[in-house]
Amino acid sequence: MKAIGVVHSPYTDVSQIPMGLGAEHKAEGVVEVFLEYAEGLQDIEGFSHIYLLWVFHLSEGYDLTAHPPADDRPHGVFATRSPRRPNPIGLTVVELLRREENRLYIRGVDMVDGTPVLDIKPYLSSIPAEHLRRGWLEEAERKQK
Repeated sequence: MKAIGVVHSPYTDVSQIPMGLGAEHKAEGVVEVFLEYAEGLQDIEGFSHIYLLWVFHLSEGYDLTAHPPADDRPHGVFATRSPRRPNPIGLTVVELLRREENRLYIRGVDMVDGTPVLDIKPYLSSIPAEHLRRGWLEEAERKQK
């Protein structure tokens, strides 16, 4: 795989990104799609939200057990959003504010400046909220209240 673009983010260090229970991702940024892929953005502006698939490019190695900031117990890495994964791929849903040529202006950034983007997809969900489960995170949220 190769990057199709890069994220321009207000975060210059991972420690600046809100994490854990109650973390809100309201920061705005820009996805700069490389010019050779810009034609692929046709009609994207019709969607309110998009998925970004990206690379945890600052992460090295992996652990099969992770200790997320939202809980004091370890969990399997595939039940978390840990960057230390066998394939360091990130997934984020962001709000698409507008498109200007090969630049997508977004809200909900949770990655550092310079993060490589692998793919962009429109956000579509046919699963009603009442049918979604949040796994161990539901219990961690209840403990916090």
